[in-house]
Amino acid sequence: MSRFEELNAGDVLVGQVVQVVPFGAFVEIAEDAHGLLHGLTEPQVGSSVTVRILEIDRERRRASLTLA
Repeated sequence: MSRFEELNAGDVLVGQVVQVVPFGAFVEIAEDAHGLLHGLTEPQVGSSVTVRILEIDRERRRASLTLA
């Protein structure tokens, strides 16, 4: 698994769902970071999903994701 600093918008990767909230799911995308997959509330915690990074905010250590 990559580190957050190595990721870029447009990257496609497989992540693990770590939390499901009413507005989406948080997916572990790097050893040290999670991204928000907005609008997806069906997956179970622990399941794998293939995502594409839409946007990265390095200062706030956040990433916006979509299904790939």
